[in-house]
Amino acid sequence: MARRGYAKRYSQAVFEIALERKELDRWLADLRKVASLGEDATLVAWFESPKFHFDVKAKLLSEQLSDINPLALNLACLLVARGRLSMAGDIADEYQQLLDSYRGIEQAEVTTAVPLDDEDKVRLAERLSAVVDKKVVLKPKVDSSLLGGIVARIGDKLLDGSTSSRLTALKRELEG
Repeated sequence: MARRGYAKRYSQAVFEIALERKELDRWLADLRKVASLGEDATLVAWFESPKFHFDVKAKLLSEQLSDINPLALNLACLLVARGRLSMAGDIADEYQQLLDSYRGIEQAEVTTAVPLDDEDKVRLAERLSAVVDKKVVLKPKVDSSLLGGIVARIGDKLLDGSTSSRLTALKRELEG
């Protein structure tokens, strides 16, 4: 939980800088590049190792991330100095949420029993957009334990239309 809190604070600071400089999309791309370094466990272990001096780490970072904004490179150096490079992906995800919210877009995590085709995704996005009064972008997942229906999480809202939850509710009703 603390890790997510740190990521939110970093992303909020980055978002304010990006907004001030009118570089919202560039920062997103730069954060994704930094996050890609944080996905390599071997590289993260090397950056977090106390065996190597920070100057060596900073030099490697600037070589790996030579094409990003200097302020984004400073963020990467700060994360390395604090042993938090592995949270770069969380920071990028939080930044994406802030950017989407700024643009009036909501991310919807939609879980279904079977994969949705493109036409179903479009119709579902339109219906969910009507519910939240914002444009909705789907992040589909498949979970065969649902049996059927969908479960959608949009921000702090949970819409559970799955067959398994309806069966559970029916069971409780019949028992009670």
